[in-house]
Amino acid sequence: QVQLVESGGGLVQPGGSLRLSCTASGNIFSIDAMGWYRQAPGNERELVATIDMPGNTNYVDSVKGRFTIARDNAENTVYLRMNSLKPEDTAVYYCYGREVRTGAAWYPQLWGQGTLVTVSS
Repeated sequence: QVQLVESGGGLVQPGGSLRLSCTASGNIFSIDAMGWYRQAPGNERELVATIDMPGNTNYVDSVKGRFTIARDNAENTVYLRMNSLKPEDTAVYYCYGREVRTGAAWYPQLWGQGTLVTVSS
């Protein structure tokens, strides 16, 4: 069974930093793109950042210059380094994998269970 498992969320003060990690488990052959979405209470889920296998990245404007996405293809892991955090960054952050291929199956997309990030003093 293929799963995306996140870690690294928590409570941080404004201006602080956190690093989220997400690892795909299972007999993974490749994952075309990985990324992070977030959903704040009362809001729709929104894209935060994505990265493809060659390392091309995409960020929502509100996090540019503050967040950095990276991935380790050999470990099927994606990271999100979040600096200069603001209260408006508070949300549940979801890991995302697109075009996930295993030894026996293909998944157009997979989601993690989510990890809560709270930015508050």
